[in-house]
Amino acid sequence: MDASVILFAFGLTLFAGLSTGIGSALAFFAHKTNTRFLSAALGFSAGVMIYVSMIEIFVKAKDSLTEALGATRGYWITTASFFGGILLISLIDKLVPGFENPHEAREIEEMQQHEAQEHRKKKELMRMGIFSALAIGIHNFPEGLATFMGALSDPALGISIAVAIAIHNIPEGIAVSVPIYYATNDKRKAFGLSFLSGLSEPVGAALGFFVLLPFMNDIVFGIIFASVAGIMVYISLDELLPTAEKYGEHHIAIYGVILGMVVMAFSLLMFA
Repeated sequence: MDASVILFAFGLTLFAGLSTGIGSALAFFAHKTNTRFLSAALGFSAGVMIYVSMIEIFVKAKDSLTEALGATRGYWITTASFFGGILLISLIDKLVPGFENPHEAREIEEMQQHEAQEHRKKKELMRMGIFSALAIGIHNFPEGLATFMGALSDPALGISIAVAIAIHNIPEGIAVSVPIYYATNDKRKAFGLSFLSGLSEPVGAALGFFVLLPFMNDIVFGIIFASVAGIMVYISLDELLPTAEKYGEHHIAIYGVILGMVVMAFSLLMFA
């Protein structure tokens, strides 16, 4: 495989992962959350991920597996891999306690108010921030694999996934940086830990490169891609849409979802 394609895929994964730093910066420099914009952006991200998972990634996985294993068996394994991806990410989500789970999103001012009230309990705040960073690392690992494999398959597809995941990572940056800042009163440390927590995505990409790529064939590719589709659908339905609803009005979130689907559809048509 061309080295430039691999480097491009790694670059996209790094961009998506380190966008947690954007959320961290927002927490420090914005005193009020722009809820309408964030709701639309998260809805947009969900729309992109749902559309590309069901229309593009699942279909590519099915084509690859049916070509290698036959129509019936290939379709069964594609479907099983899709729900296997959902099971994997749901188990990961289940193992992270709700209090420390970065996907239990909060607004900037809500986080600041909560942490101000708990300012004396610095150890607890530090623990919350560290566990949030670890939780993000666990959750972002399969997302990094998804971005990397998508970019290897189709650069345009990889860009779409990376942008959607980058938007998704912004509230996670807030969840890490705010409690650490109030525990240490050190913006640099809070920003640095939030920024570094996104590095698990390129680690996921590295796993895909060093472990999976040498064994890549139509069957392995199809199983991974179908699992990635399941992971992305779960993230959209369990995390992005509820968070979009929390941050803004119901219709703003839905308009964002539809717009994300439309943009994704046109981008796929342009590169067809």
